[in-house]
Amino acid sequence: MFDFSELLGTSGAFSEILPSFTPRNAQQTLAGAIGRALFQQDTLVAEAGTGTGKTFAYLIPTLLSGKRILISTGTRTLQDQLYHRDLPVVRQVLGMPAKMALLKGRSNYLCRHRLGVALHHGGGLFNRREQADELGRVSDWANSTRSGEISELGTVPESSPLWPQVTSTVENCLGQECPEYGSCFLLEARRRAQEADIVVINHHLLLADMLLKEEGFGALLPGVDAVIVDEAHQLPDIASQHFSTAFSSHRLHELLRDSRSEYREAAADSSEIVNILEMTESRLGELQQLSSKLEARTEWQALQSQIAFQSSLHALDTALNTLQQALEILAERSIGLKNCWQRANTLAAQLSQFVEKGQAELYVRWIERFGNGFSLNLTPLDVAGRFQSCMRELGCGWIFLSATLSINGGFEHFRERLGLTNAEELLLGSPFDYEHNALLYLPSDLPDVNTPAYTAAVVQAVLPVIRASGGRAFLLFTSHRALREAADMVRNQFEFPLLIQGEAPRRRLLERFRELGNAVLLGTASFWEGVDVKGPALSMVMIDRLPFASPGDPIIKARLTALEHAGRKPFMDYQLPQAVLALKQGVGRLIRDDTDRGVMMLCDPRVTRRGYGKLFLESLPPMRRTRSLEDVQDFLAEILPVNPKHVTQ
Repeated sequence: MFDFSELLGTSGAFSEILPSFTPRNAQQTLAGAIGRALFQQDTLVAEAGTGTGKTFAYLIPTLLSGKRILISTGTRTLQDQLYHRDLPVVRQVLGMPAKMALLKGRSNYLCRHRLGVALHHGGGLFNRREQADELGRVSDWANSTRSGEISELGTVPESSPLWPQVTSTVENCLGQECPEYGSCFLLEARRRAQEADIVVINHHLLLADMLLKEEGFGALLPGVDAVIVDEAHQLPDIASQHFSTAFSSHRLHELLRDSRSEYREAAADSSEIVNILEMTESRLGELQQLSSKLEARTEWQALQSQIAFQSSLHALDTALNTLQQALEILAERSIGLKNCWQRANTLAAQLSQFVEKGQAELYVRWIERFGNGFSLNLTPLDVAGRFQSCMRELGCGWIFLSATLSINGGFEHFRERLGLTNAEELLLGSPFDYEHNALLYLPSDLPDVNTPAYTAAVVQAVLPVIRASGGRAFLLFTSHRALREAADMVRNQFEFPLLIQGEAPRRRLLERFRELGNAVLLGTASFWEGVDVKGPALSMVMIDRLPFASPGDPIIKARLTALEHAGRKPFMDYQLPQAVLALKQGVGRLIRDDTDRGVMMLCDPRVTRRGYGKLFLESLPPMRRTRSLEDVQDFLAEILPVNPKHVTQ
């Protein structure tokens, strides 16, 4: 084993080579624990507070181990940061020639075959000239790109409706029968990954590979010595998504579109399928219209008595089965039609699970509405058993890391959700000086959170703090409704630039926030984690409520009911732990560096009035607490720059 205290110490290679490197005892401890787990192929669950340097703490033993290791991160942005910035630095300092690879989901890679189909039928695929122009740019780029990764092409927005036309899904991929199989960008990326010592992926791809959803390209996981899961707090919910069955209107629309295209190309003499396609599309449109009137998420039980919805669902089921039979007759005409028939089989089987009466135990059926579409979902209430089965089959080491895994010093909640009964544990607090650099403000005299005037009271309480901080604030809300209400109230209340989630892309809002230096940003869940703003540009973070998940959410409701039937306490065993972890993520936005200083304002009066409030407070970093606005104003006056940057809107 390597001596990480020497390597990462004041006279170690990283201190000598990297001017910005700061030795930390917690980082050395974490690196040692990860090194042992890698060597012994054990399971380790570790929380490393903000500023520990956990990225280097796992990359260094990873490179030194000489083993084949998969690193999974929460987002594609973190993947790119790891692969393009952090790994090259560590490899250079260590002088290790390890072979590395970056692999993303198939929707990130251009599909040459589907590009060819789009070019052939381009005039009939696009309603706007803009999309046809984008297709031309993609075609030109396809002749020069080596990776085929669509993020390379900055002239076509990520949100363009063109991309689904020229990338593949597991369903519409033709696999080895594809005429472009030998030059497939995704296949080449997976080959590089299978030959690499270190592969950087994301959690969605990890779960997909565990379930062998990427058939036709082989699996990454067999043969790896260990899997390192960074931002592991996200994994249970992502696992729940991947262990679910889902029938979506989007997938059926894609099947209908592709079936039309393939029919025109290979079976134009069989015109009877046109009526079947039109009938299926009509039935789908009827169900979409009925779904558009539902809440964003609705439990299936609430739809059982809706005669019109159930009738429309059965009509779509009949139409889809008719389409499946028609495609079976034409399947021999072309590879594309065969693929469409297979997809129709899959969709028909999935839809039948919602048409049939009864429901498998330990699963919940529900419908989600988004835009003009919908998704029918069959979701497991518990993923621990299935996740453990996958872990046992792989037989490698597992390391789960995050800044937010523990609740009041314990990992029981996280371990239970993934079934991690035998795992080493390590809890390392942040090295940042929260006691002197941060102040936790718990305002008094706020009304109950359920009163109609609550958000207005929060706004009135935060306005003097915003003025005292000179802007430089995140105002984080637990609902879009509260955000919109607060946004209307704070407009024209101060001279500082106001940035509101939804009025610009998230990335652009953060760029503007950093550039302006005195802005106030209002956001919801997407700004609670994965946001890193260092320096005085962010000197105050406000959270309006304790982040309890809505008990009306179909999945949450079903989980709570299952816990109650099992003789457990749903609030204490699920709702409360989940809210504590979510709050820790939000609080983690404030202090991101040794020199950062600021105020954390937690408005929810339940944190001081309810007995469970103590659990929230004890799970947070050790900040000084106050209920006095004057204390907050004095603290901010002390920490703010003498000549603060000031930019008006």
